[in-house]
Amino acid sequence: MAWFVKIEEGVVEKARFDAVVPAHLAWLAELERQGYRPRSGYWADRRGRNGDGAGGMLLFWADDWSTADHLVRSDPLILAGCVRWSLHEWQLVHGSLPAAQE
Repeated sequence: MAWFVKIEEGVVEKARFDAVVPAHLAWLAELERQGYRPRSGYWADRRGRNGDGAGGMLLFWADDWSTADHLVRSDPLILAGCVRWSLHEWQLVHGSLPAAQE
């Protein structure tokens, strides 16, 4: 397993974004149930660089890039066109996180 990070920025009005959040939370719960250990949150300032919307980050495990990409593309926020996003495989160089076997 490897760590992956999805970085996102909201691109729709808040009401439209907020309407999709319950489905997004259910999707995260399903990722947790399947063992991907998602950790998700939004930027504390709740403003995008252009003042157009909040952004956030999802850290999760996946076997490989293909699996990570497939999972991210199934996020209801992406399916509804609410965010601009990028996916990165993350290599830890300092500190520690739980091992994949835990």
